[in-house]
Amino acid sequence: RRLCYGTPFNQDYLHSIACNSSLSSAMMMSSRGAVLSSRAWLTAYQKSSARTGSKLPQFSVRRKSAKSAQDQATAQNDSAGVPIAKSLGAAAAGVLTVSLAAFVTEAATAESVPEYSPSGQRFDQSNFAGRFSRMLLACDPKLLLYTEDQVRSYQKMLEEHQQCPPEKARELWEARRIVESALHPDTGDVIPRPFRMSGYVPFNGPICVAMVASQSTAALLFWSWVNQSQNALVNYYNRNASSPMTNETLAISYGAAVGSALTVAFGLATFIQKRYDPISAKNMLRWVAFPSAVVASSLNCYIVRSPEIDTGVPLMDQNGKDVLPGATSQVAASRGVYSTTASRAILQAPVYFLPPVLMAAGPIKSFLTRSPAMAVPVTTYLLLVSFGCGLPSTVAIFPQISSIAAADVEPQYQQLVSEETGKTHEAFYYNKGL
Repeated sequence: RRLCYGTPFNQDYLHSIACNSSLSSAMMMSSRGAVLSSRAWLTAYQKSSARTGSKLPQFSVRRKSAKSAQDQATAQNDSAGVPIAKSLGAAAAGVLTVSLAAFVTEAATAESVPEYSPSGQRFDQSNFAGRFSRMLLACDPKLLLYTEDQVRSYQKMLEEHQQCPPEKARELWEARRIVESALHPDTGDVIPRPFRMSGYVPFNGPICVAMVASQSTAALLFWSWVNQSQNALVNYYNRNASSPMTNETLAISYGAAVGSALTVAFGLATFIQKRYDPISAKNMLRWVAFPSAVVASSLNCYIVRSPEIDTGVPLMDQNGKDVLPGATSQVAASRGVYSTTASRAILQAPVYFLPPVLMAAGPIKSFLTRSPAMAVPVTTYLLLVSFGCGLPSTVAIFPQISSIAAADVEPQYQQLVSEETGKTHEAFYYNKGL
């Protein structure tokens, strides 16, 4: 009966089997106690039926191939759907974890807070650890909770306390952190929350999760467009605003940036779907997000920021004072754009590679084996935490206020004399943007 599907044995079939000596001998156990396979059994029955005239029932052997089993498993996974509530909870937990990391970093350095200086930095910017700590605190999602009125009040407090006692140094450094998170350093304008560095994790993180989870070309293209549109606005609002940019230039830059992102994503997705079978292509589409994000984010940053190279950026002395008002340096501007573009490319690595490595670890892998429905929430949490720590790490590779040797800039700057020392400047400083 295990061989049959639909039409069972009846008494006539059983009688014909019992009365046929050829089939009976074929079904007898051999000297080693083995029986014929189902295929041999059916062949013997066909020969017997041909001699006896009995009609062979239409047997249908159940064969579940590996491919059909994989299709069924895929269908079950698709029908299960994404646990929306748990994924949203995991996203919130990821944002809180990044904010907690910033809180711990700030509290751990509270005892070593230097004297407050309007032109100085709380952390040593000459080394990576200091730049990372500064950027981690700048990317703290908690900074989004302050209203514009609160930010302006902190700004006013900083203006009134140019000199302060040591016991208020930490308070003033925190006030400055809040102000710098919301106001552009060149214009003083309020930056919209989705485009602040502190808003990168809660606003751009879920977009990256959607890109990684995309398993169709349409979904990949849509989230690539959303991602690059958001990145273009982040690059714009955090640019060096001392270099003017026309609306026409901005429109061209945005179109080229988003177009490059969609071209890379569509090209890779089309190649994979034509080259591989549907199941393999569906699994491979999630990896298209990484190379397309690297190329597109780099191009996005360069195209949006490239007008700065033509207009140049002003150079400052070590106190932040413009050394030659009205003049700009194209050499410094190009360095700022290139270093920022490089950091955008490097940023994609921890976002796309760290979560899979962590998920392959023993405890997490065992947990997901027992609870496969938690794969999406766990991926969401790990990706947001990796994003929140990877962003400060990559931005910290290059200091925001960068230095350049006087011998490397335009001739008009090389012979400028410092008002404080009475000697020619050995180095200048400029804001490269974020």
